[in-house]
Amino acid sequence: MSENISVIDARFCLQFISDATNTMSHLDAIAAALQGGCRWIQLRMKEETDEEVRDVARQALDLCRKYNAVFIIDDRTDIAKEVGADGVHLGKNDMPLKEARRILPENAIIGGTANTINDIRQLWIDGADYIGCGPFRFTTTKKNLAPVIGLDGYRKIYSAMNAEGISLPVVGIGGITKDDVADIMQTGMNGIAVSGTVTKAKNPADEMRKLNILVRKPI
Repeated sequence: MSENISVIDARFCLQFISDATNTMSHLDAIAAALQGGCRWIQLRMKEETDEEVRDVARQALDLCRKYNAVFIIDDRTDIAKEVGADGVHLGKNDMPLKEARRILPENAIIGGTANTINDIRQLWIDGADYIGCGPFRFTTTKKNLAPVIGLDGYRKIYSAMNAEGISLPVVGIGGITKDDVADIMQTGMNGIAVSGTVTKAKNPADEMRKLNILVRKPI
């Protein structure tokens, strides 16, 4: 496990996963999230070519450095290493975590996607630094969606993690809005990751500011 978030970084609790809309590019969305106070950015460009991802990643990294934000790239481990990103996030069908660990620098952050306690247990064994657990509810942002977890599912997962001594930091993900924050944080999750609720807002930066206040408010 990387020392970067062995003790949960204050930036970890609110994460933005980039998405492009008809009116916003990935870079526009990332800039808005950073302006709204988010300090953990994941560039997620599943359909684009390596060349396209590489170009956006370099620009996004520059933006993140200006805001002292963590910069993670989804899936593209080689590109993360090439551009100097802080790490990668690996979905269930992406590169095996142990292989990514061999490719990236020793202090790189590697997160993994989980839908069940079995997923989390395996990621713990493989040496993940954090978990993105979801989907919380149905979302159109991601294709091939896994079964929805919901609040009760998060409570059960957190309880099982405690029982097994698994201490990985976990963020809830998938269709989360500001109205869900308090309830999710009470389940034991360490934070939330958002995408569409920010990019589809009338004022994305302002929406992120509201989420930032809510997720850091003592529950």
